[in-house]
Amino acid sequence: MNRRKRKMSVNVIGSVVMMVTVFAITVSVIGFFSFTEAFKKEYAESTYHMADTAASIVNGDNVEKYLAGEEEEEYLDAKEKLDGYCLKMHVSIVYVIAVDRTDYGSFVSIFNSINNAVDDTSYSEWELGYVRETTNDEYRQKYQALYEQQVPYETVYRTKTTDGLHPHITTLVPVKDSSGNVVALMCIQRPIRELTDARKPYLISMASSAILLGVMAIVYALAFLNTNVVNPVIKISGEATRFARENVLGRGIGSVGKYTELNDLADSIFKMESDMVSYIENLTKATAERERIDTQLALASAIQDNSIPTDFPAFPDRTDFDIYGSMTPARAVGGDFYNFFLIDDDHLAIYIGDVSDKGIPAALFMMVTNILISDRTYMGGDPAEIMRFVNNNLYAHNSSDMFVTVWLGIVELSTGKVIATNAGHDDAVIYSKSEDTFRLFRTKHGLIAGVMPDMEYRNFTFDLKPGDKIFLYTDGVPEATDSENNLYTIEKMVEDLNRLRHESPQGILDGIHSCVNEFVGEAPQFDDLTMLCIELKEKQ
Repeated sequence: MNRRKRKMSVNVIGSVVMMVTVFAITVSVIGFFSFTEAFKKEYAESTYHMADTAASIVNGDNVEKYLAGEEEEEYLDAKEKLDGYCLKMHVSIVYVIAVDRTDYGSFVSIFNSINNAVDDTSYSEWELGYVRETTNDEYRQKYQALYEQQVPYETVYRTKTTDGLHPHITTLVPVKDSSGNVVALMCIQRPIRELTDARKPYLISMASSAILLGVMAIVYALAFLNTNVVNPVIKISGEATRFARENVLGRGIGSVGKYTELNDLADSIFKMESDMVSYIENLTKATAERERIDTQLALASAIQDNSIPTDFPAFPDRTDFDIYGSMTPARAVGGDFYNFFLIDDDHLAIYIGDVSDKGIPAALFMMVTNILISDRTYMGGDPAEIMRFVNNNLYAHNSSDMFVTVWLGIVELSTGKVIATNAGHDDAVIYSKSEDTFRLFRTKHGLIAGVMPDMEYRNFTFDLKPGDKIFLYTDGVPEATDSENNLYTIEKMVEDLNRLRHESPQGILDGIHSCVNEFVGEAPQFDDLTMLCIELKEKQ
């Protein structure tokens, strides 16, 4: 028995040691890379603001004149300001270049300000008109992206250098003329020695802390598990072994420790000794499998509920609009979704979607789509651009050949202007207060998302007045079916919407849900039922 106790203790503690070691390594690696990425992001954003400010010093309309030797007084004044800015911002180089746009393979220097003291470097200033080849393809691609105004800025990281230079980043922003054309690039090179100086102590600190906590956990686990788990389990195991060997009902194990679960287990062993071993094994397997499935479904349902807004009122401090959404899956989890959020104080994104399947696969696809749309929307752009991005990303990782329909709109709350796009989804229904009616707002649809790459989506616009509403839904509403296979239909939905037209968004959704339930009756729900409604209100 003692030998068996030692073996169990070694196995349990060995497992704890292994888990703690893996945990320590994982935490250290994640912390290291998270620290690095956060540091680089912070430096890139702050350097972008520096470069954007410096770009305002240069008169884009006179770049060609500077290179021709004209406007000398203005040029010298700008050069003096850039020299001062370079020193004040503690950056290595502030320079302006005009890139050869035929192949972006070379550029000519316009302004060049050096501050060698900030990073103990030995750079020399380029003279006006100095021509140099582009450093590499990375720079060439970033030059092209900036000249074609595909991005607001670009950043090149040089954290590992092999040419004697110190680690640094270079951020580039466009210099534009009065017509908005890019005529040059403002570049700021900034040292990032702090990154290399800070990462090693950070990693050592993380690893030391993890190791210390791990040792403490192991010591505590050794004492705790032996007293409260290992010894009681060995006692219970001994009784089970005795029964398997003797096949005779025992007198009971009694109390084995302070935990109810272990005492209950001991009682269960005694109670089950009268049953057949085969019956116990079959029952245990069946119960375990059922619990596993129920747990997975419950977890998936909770995750899905947390991925969409469910707290209302959603914006209690806003009086210029009201919004409400609801989702009733046909199964424990479904493929429908909706979402809304303020991009800024004046722009509200709203969208609704329907995945081609149901159950856990559809729920996973739905959550990926929801994340892609929300993340891309925050990056800016109109709905058509956002859907192109979402479609390409879904297609690239869509091994199960699923697809999703999406209606996506951005509402300018101050004016009521709505820009929207439709990726194969049902048309919205819009209530006009001036006409006092709901009407189906038919538009040209784009292709469903996730089935083909590089699809083009079109924007359409319309205006909302105070009191107007937008009602969005998935096909589970008009295609709700009664026991005789009759459809609820879009026409019936619009008719019921007009009966509820003076209700709030929540009242409209609750009313339509009641209408669908009344129509369906006792028939089972075959599809997810998802709706979203927004009302524009008078400014207060």
